[in-house]
Amino acid sequence: MSKVLVAYFSASGVTAKVADRMAKEIGAELFEIEPETPYTNEDLNWQDKGSRSSVEMNDRRCRPAIRSRAENMDQYDVIFVGFPVWWYREPSIIDTFMEAYDFSKKTVVPFATSGGSQIGDSGKNMQALAPDAKVMKGQRFAAGTSGKVLAEWASEWL
Repeated sequence: MSKVLVAYFSASGVTAKVADRMAKEIGAELFEIEPETPYTNEDLNWQDKGSRSSVEMNDRRCRPAIRSRAENMDQYDVIFVGFPVWWYREPSIIDTFMEAYDFSKKTVVPFATSGGSQIGDSGKNMQALAPDAKVMKGQRFAAGTSGKVLAEWASEWL
């Protein structure tokens, strides 16, 4: 059986709940991708072009710093990477995460949370950052998605 990690970034707590539910259902380890500087409500105001999240998302080279590293990444065969959809793609901190590790010969499966926005090209974007990994297209889930549904979806890669 593969060693599995569920890594996630959550700005409001929604993605954290989905990631926790998934990890428990599939027996995976859990790792929170925490920004070195936490986001405030003002930082997350997508309607303010000067907000931190807007500035980061408008600069594709932006790489927000991550507070800590996942230990022994080489032990995992499958890594589920969760995040909220920002501007129809993965947040820039996910790009930081993808560039921080060697994902060679690993399967990376994106999953996102959003009230309505789709996951977009997040899988393609993440594949470009980890060219030696097998990055899947991924899927968006609603906040209340059951553990059973998450486990059924994840089972394809377990």
